[in-house]
Amino acid sequence: MTTNAIDLDTLSAIQADDSEETTASSYVDIIETVISSLEQEGTAMVNHSDEGHTWKFQYGSVDVYVQLTGETAEDTLTTWSPVHKLPVQNEPEMMRKLLEMNCGNTFEACFGLIDQSVVVFATRTLQDINPSEISRLMTVVASIADENDEDLLKTYPAA
Repeated sequence: MTTNAIDLDTLSAIQADDSEETTASSYVDIIETVISSLEQEGTAMVNHSDEGHTWKFQYGSVDVYVQLTGETAEDTLTTWSPVHKLPVQNEPEMMRKLLEMNCGNTFEACFGLIDQSVVVFATRTLQDINPSEISRLMTVVASIADENDEDLLKTYPAA
């Protein structure tokens, strides 16, 4: 498991006064600060487009993706990390285990399916979000994925 402390002083320095709205550039700055505290050196990549921003970085043994769709209150911050590919041996048992883990072991994140991959996933609208929530969302996904990927791969090998 990889552990990196997030520099809350750095996040606080980025955070605007509570009465001010967080701007899109500060969302990007906050996300990039969190990524720099979590990533293994030299693994972060970013794509900026009209549809938003997408980052990818490595945390422990997993790849983590972060997507910011825009800058309005209705836009979203989504973080996900693939932990296994389907199909697997004893797939019903694995699905039951993931559902049980969703019920109490994943905080704001959850296990889910995207295409043929099992992922740890979390999303949040930007309405009233603060730097601590951004950091927590990204850290929870990265940590849960890194803590569970190897066990899932070992217990449920590819079919």
